[in-house]
Amino acid sequence: MGLFNVSHPASFLLTGIPGLESSHSWLAGPLCVMYAVALGGNTVILQAVRVEPSLHEPMYYFLSMLSFSDMAMSMATLPTVLRTFCLNARSIAFDACLIQMFLIHSFSMMESGILLAMSFDRYVAICDPLHYATVLTNGVIAGIGVAVTARSFITLFPLPFLFKRLPVCRSNVLSHSYCLHPDMMKLACADITINSIYGFFVLISTCGMDIFFIFLSYVLILRSVMAIASRKERLKALNTCVSHILAVLAFYVPMIGVSVVHRFGEHAPRYIHVFLSNVYLFVPPVLNPLIYSAKTKEIRRAIVRMFHRIKM
Repeated sequence: MGLFNVSHPASFLLTGIPGLESSHSWLAGPLCVMYAVALGGNTVILQAVRVEPSLHEPMYYFLSMLSFSDMAMSMATLPTVLRTFCLNARSIAFDACLIQMFLIHSFSMMESGILLAMSFDRYVAICDPLHYATVLTNGVIAGIGVAVTARSFITLFPLPFLFKRLPVCRSNVLSHSYCLHPDMMKLACADITINSIYGFFVLISTCGMDIFFIFLSYVLILRSVMAIASRKERLKALNTCVSHILAVLAFYVPMIGVSVVHRFGEHAPRYIHVFLSNVYLFVPPVLNPLIYSAKTKEIRRAIVRMFHRIKM
């Protein structure tokens, strides 16, 4: 019990965008639009996959998982972001901040695992199409979903407890309108080496490995595609990967930028930290449904049919 008997503030104060405090009410509108697109777009994709029999395939089951993780990420940040920008209510209870931190990092890791699963789906579909249906059965897909979820929550479960053992006495003002572990641990007035090492280990052993295997899968995919004699068939095979590649870039590029800036950019301007963190959390949930709706004709057709049935 004595491990957690340290000084903690009753609450943290969240920050919107430094230097633009007077414009927060104007920024609330675009933020609400982004949340509406993220929640609405991913809900439409989930519903389309659920009701459209032609989408009951592994690729679209994984897309449903991606949409769910995007919605969960948006819901995890929505309460504090809208309170900060719309109501100028900056306070968040200490324990509530720990819960939000855990959820944001967990759903982020879950999305990374799902993107890896989607790359495996593309690898099997292109490199071993004859065994696609036997390799990616409903049982295997469900098992992958459970494994990705369990990895996220089990790996990050120690994080709130590692932070709770640290005394916080420097300040209670966070740099964002939500709670992130790298931002919170900078407020501790004790040695944060364990937290920093554990956070870095989690990042490398999960998202880092996911990036490596996604890259490896596309090396194998490209090798297989280059062996196809017909140029038209090569382009057709590669076109099935475009949406996934764009989703991977939209997720990993901001995530890597946030991680690098938080760990090695102590002297970087504060707005760089804020900008990268906001892009990392807000952009993928907004872009993913737009990317898959624009680039996947089966999704477009299913959405049109779904809304046509609703109107009838």
